[in-house]
Amino acid sequence: MWTINQAYIDGQFVPVQGREIVECINPTTEAVMGTVTLADRNDAKQAIAAAQRAQEVMGRTTKAERIDMLKRLQAAVLASTEQIRDTAIEEYGAPFARAQWVSQYASQCFANAAQTLEAYDLVRPMGAARVFMEPVGVAGLIAPWNSTAGTVCSKLASAIAAGCASVIKPSEMSALQAHTLAQALDRAGLPNGVFNILLGRGDEVGDEISTSPLIAKISFTGSTPTGKRIARAGVETLKRVSLALTGKSASIVLEDADFNIAIPLALNAAFMNNGQACVAGTRLLVPRARLKEVIERVKTLVAAMVVGNPQDPATDIGPLVSRAQYDRVQGFIRRGHEQGATLIAGGEGRPVGLEKGYFVQPTVFADVDNDMDIAREEIFGPVLSILAYDSEAHAIDIANATIYGLQAYVFSQQQERANHIASRLEAGTVLINRIVPDLLAPFGGFKQSGIGREFGILGLEAFLEAKTVASQ
Repeated sequence: MWTINQAYIDGQFVPVQGREIVECINPTTEAVMGTVTLADRNDAKQAIAAAQRAQEVMGRTTKAERIDMLKRLQAAVLASTEQIRDTAIEEYGAPFARAQWVSQYASQCFANAAQTLEAYDLVRPMGAARVFMEPVGVAGLIAPWNSTAGTVCSKLASAIAAGCASVIKPSEMSALQAHTLAQALDRAGLPNGVFNILLGRGDEVGDEISTSPLIAKISFTGSTPTGKRIARAGVETLKRVSLALTGKSASIVLEDADFNIAIPLALNAAFMNNGQACVAGTRLLVPRARLKEVIERVKTLVAAMVVGNPQDPATDIGPLVSRAQYDRVQGFIRRGHEQGATLIAGGEGRPVGLEKGYFVQPTVFADVDNDMDIAREEIFGPVLSILAYDSEAHAIDIANATIYGLQAYVFSQQQERANHIASRLEAGTVLINRIVPDLLAPFGGFKQSGIGREFGILGLEAFLEAKTVASQ
């Protein structure tokens, strides 16, 4: 059993001043796997002060110096790929394939940021003036538990590229992932205080980061309600805010799609990361004329899915992160029944043969409409709703009939038709005949799925401020 009682502040691991100790439960076995002592507000102040001191140096770094930092970070994280993968599997039950992808993506973030910065003009003429793109200042980076390494590295890479020091608060539910990542990042040998990492409650550490006048920028990934609280907390100091929030993504399968390819991809989009992904395509929109065919295909494919030990590469779906999340998802499945949806796969309770662990059966409902809770709310578990549409316009209306707009998927053999639908969808990203994003293109949400963008040029510019210098 492991014990974590340190934060990474000013270039070293230091004991936290907080006194709250939390047991960490293995979601596969329900056994205690470790304990973490959470940081408190004083720890957060110490981390912010260290970042502020480092910012005085970071703000004066050259492009070449930042690229060198990014390359060192890439190498350090790449060397820890297996450890990062294994902690995600142990801590929240990430399936092996998903954990492997995220662990590789974590190091790639720094390579992508270096490539972006290399081609980016930090000084450019506009009219008769020169415009200098300068670092916004100390950044607060707040990351969720369901992709800790990937989210932290993505945000940190953009911050470093822009010349910003950072205070990083991963979810307190990702202690092992965060500690393993901090050890890897430390090996890059960056100047003290350039990044600081601590685990703590949102109402204490998160609040200090969100309200401190020394923090100029917040980049948060998580739920929409939490994002709103962070944005409100930063208003007094007019912090720059980037928010990647809740999703309720639609997968639109057109009648001309190759169903042998589209339906398996749509199921993978729905159940990725055990359904614990903001970009999960949890609403499957299909032509009404082919609804019965889709249902039969889905039944067959779901029946073949392997639910179980996430360490096994053959496993498709592992456990949910916690008992609370398991109970929440069970509640949504019950409400699906109560509100009139037809269960075609899965259902309440654990899969047969699994007596322990927070395992949920991959569950699919048909006869769903957008007024049902399972079609409106982010469930964050392996629960898919199938909705039938009567026309292309009807499909677009269903897809857009949500307060969220993070990501969408379109499956069609006609590229022009798919592009037309993509142009009408209210989503920050639309993936056509694929479910893997382009990590150099911007990522973020429309409507209540967020503010601002990450990745690539727009992700870099989220940490920059434009200064105009005009002379006579």
